[in-house]
Amino acid sequence: MDEIREYFRQMVDLDDADWQVFSSKLKKSEYRKKTILLKQGEVENHLSFIEEGSVRLYVPKTENDLTFGFCFKGEFISAYDSFLTRSPSSYQTETLTKTILWRLDFNDLQDIYKRTKIGNAIGRITAERLFLIKSRREQSLLDDTAEERYLKLFAERPQLIKEVPLKYLASYIGVTPQALSRIRKRIS
Repeated sequence: MDEIREYFRQMVDLDDADWQVFSSKLKKSEYRKKTILLKQGEVENHLSFIEEGSVRLYVPKTENDLTFGFCFKGEFISAYDSFLTRSPSSYQTETLTKTILWRLDFNDLQDIYKRTKIGNAIGRITAERLFLIKSRREQSLLDDTAEERYLKLFAERPQLIKEVPLKYLASYIGVTPQALSRIRKRIS
């Protein structure tokens, strides 16, 4: 839980009273590798902080899933659009490794917003960070070649290259695993 407090302390003045309310709502959950946290069609009820592990966001397909996001230790994970709108998710979330999450459910987060001075700031900051990750990826898909996307990933989020299977990386940058192998061979 100290990691979460430090995460927010870097951005907002988090006093002990607000932290007490916030931390009292957190629930620790541990998951094995390849655990589906949210199935397509379910409503996301949690905003989770990753203490340990990694999670991918993807659209399940019969042949090849379409991976469009990853979250790692020290980051928040949620099917945030479903969480906000209370509507069924069009995608799934799954652990890639053994993962420990600190989870807030939707109603508890609403209570934090009401009862604390910094609750709304925490919500805004979390939403902004999730938005920026999504926006950068979309812009990269529009502007960059597959090779450029791979090189940017390697520079900006090296943990992806270390922790994520190549078939998911290939899907994430929009190529087949074979094309990713050719890219990797060309740049090595």
